[in-house]
Amino acid sequence: MGREQSRWLPSTDHPLYGCDALTLLTVLARNGGVDARHLPTLAVAAASALLRAPFSLAETAWVAWARRRGDPLPAPVFILGHWRSGTTHLYNLLSRDPQFGFIPPVAVGLPWDMLGLGAVLRPLLERALPERRYIDNVAVRPDSPQEDEIALANMSPLSFYHGLYFPRHFDENLRRGLYHEGCSPAETERWRRRFVHFLEKVALSQGGRRLLIKNPVYSARVALLREIWPDARFIHIHRDPRAVFVSTVHFYRTLLDKLALQPHGHIDVEQAVLDHYPRIMQALLDDTADLPADRFVDVAFETFEREPLAEAARLYRTLGLPGHEAAEPRFRAYLADVRGYTKNRFQLSDAGRERVERCWQPFVARWGEPAAIP
Repeated sequence: MGREQSRWLPSTDHPLYGCDALTLLTVLARNGGVDARHLPTLAVAAASALLRAPFSLAETAWVAWARRRGDPLPAPVFILGHWRSGTTHLYNLLSRDPQFGFIPPVAVGLPWDMLGLGAVLRPLLERALPERRYIDNVAVRPDSPQEDEIALANMSPLSFYHGLYFPRHFDENLRRGLYHEGCSPAETERWRRRFVHFLEKVALSQGGRRLLIKNPVYSARVALLREIWPDARFIHIHRDPRAVFVSTVHFYRTLLDKLALQPHGHIDVEQAVLDHYPRIMQALLDDTADLPADRFVDVAFETFEREPLAEAARLYRTLGLPGHEAAEPRFRAYLADVRGYTKNRFQLSDAGRERVERCWQPFVARWGEPAAIP
């Protein structure tokens, strides 16, 4: 009885609690509301949006004023790569370099209010952080660098996370959120303005330092990033696609179980991963083909895992980034801190391996390593 009642309690930490009212109403209208047992979570999200609205508006106005008086946002360094390709490990290492700013947890949870209300509530928010990420054993700390995608899902209807929150329209939300497919130019422009606004706020919170950004979604959107910042630099980390497949299937299933506000049993997760990986990775290859060596560099996860310091030195050298010698002791400290980290282990069946190798043949040939998975 107690367990059944608990299903009707609001989530303690759903990401939509940081959403603004207009975005919340838009995604609800587009996706047909929520399952009845998730109405308490929706009620908390709506109340949070309304109560925060005055603070959010005030912060937006202040940021606009501050940016007019300040220097332009420096072109970021973007870490690209499909989910489960080692992007987090690389991000955690490079973010130890003090020349870089990054996305802190409070900015993800309260993107509209990170500088004002978020700063006041930060001690409470930090105590509410999970010990580890939902999808793996990576620790979450108050200073852990984060992806910006959940934050942007709280600021715009265009995010693949809305496919996880509202899985009745899973594929449509993924196509809109990953590729802006079916979106009008006005919708894409609104997303772009909110994206830049968010990064400007993060830069203000990080002392104006150049931002280091990690988001697998941007692997499919390099052309748009280059329009905004022609001088941006890109680091692409890739991993054996067969290992990526089995880990990404776990990623989607775990997040759907945790975050979905509608039934999701109809989703063929394996087919979704099979469909989207080649589209994302081909977009990355196409959009970076003409970049010079000092603007784009490839990293093999398997090599980075074996020789992280040597690969970090190569990245700095290739991209012409300063400060490697000063940052290396911090890199060593991070690596010592995670020396005991245990990766999740997933088995790929013979049938699954054959399916991946058939569907992703060009990418397996390009990035595959026979010993990458059992």
